[in-house]
Order: sequence, then C-alpha cells, then structure tokens
Amino acid sequence: MADAYRIGEAAGLLGVRVETLRRWEEEGKLATTRTSGGQRLVPTAEVARLLRERRGRSKAPAASVRNRFSGVVTEVKRDRLTATVEIVAGPHRILALVTREAVDEMGLKAGLRAAATVKATNVMVELDE
Repeated sequence: MADAYRIGEAAGLLGVRVETLRRWEEEGKLATTRTSGGQRLVPTAEVARLLRERRGRSKAPAASVRNRFSGVVTEVKRDRLTATVEIVAGPHRILALVTREAVDEMGLKAGLRAAATVKATNVMVELDE
C-alpha cells in the first residue's frame, strides 16, 4: 500500500488539475515530497486532509451514481468491536459502520483509495485497486 500518490493521481482524486496542486505547493497549502528522479509525490494524509477541507464546497450532481462510490478514505475510527470508515467520493461523503476486524484486515487508513458499495441501508467497504 502506498503512502503517497503521484501528483497526477492526487489531482484526479481531488478533482483538480496538476497545475493547481503545483500552485498549492508553491503557496504552502500542500506538502509534497520528491522521488530520487524528481517526481512529486503527495502523501496520502495530505490527500485525505484536502478532501476533508473541501468536502462541503462541492455540490452534488443532479443524478447520483447508483451503487458504487470510489473515493478516498478520509478517516477511520476504531473501538473494541466496531469501526467507522469515512470515504469522500467526489461530492459524496459516505460513513460506514463496519467491524474493527474488517478494518484491521484491510489495513484501512486515511488516504487510501477505497470504494463504498451501497445496497439498501447497508454500506460495504472494499479496497479500490
């Protein structure tokens, strides 16, 4: 599992252009690292932070996606038996209540790509690779 996204991947997940991320980096709004070859990498935690900050700014489209919401995990909270997983998928925020065991087995953490599959009132979380 990656701890960082290439800048193009991060831009796609955030719904902005690569140029926007470069500008945010110059303005100090985004922390990046570089590979030995000089490619910019955006830490998964930075992607999650930006998605959380931008969550309320987007408006939902008139027609919603039907059953599968691909996005990024922005927060995982665990207790003894259960866990909550928050996924931001475009303008949608999905909060799933799952077992802690499932979260631990999948290695879910903020910044990872994941998909929420919705059926009736149940939300299932799977890694989106």
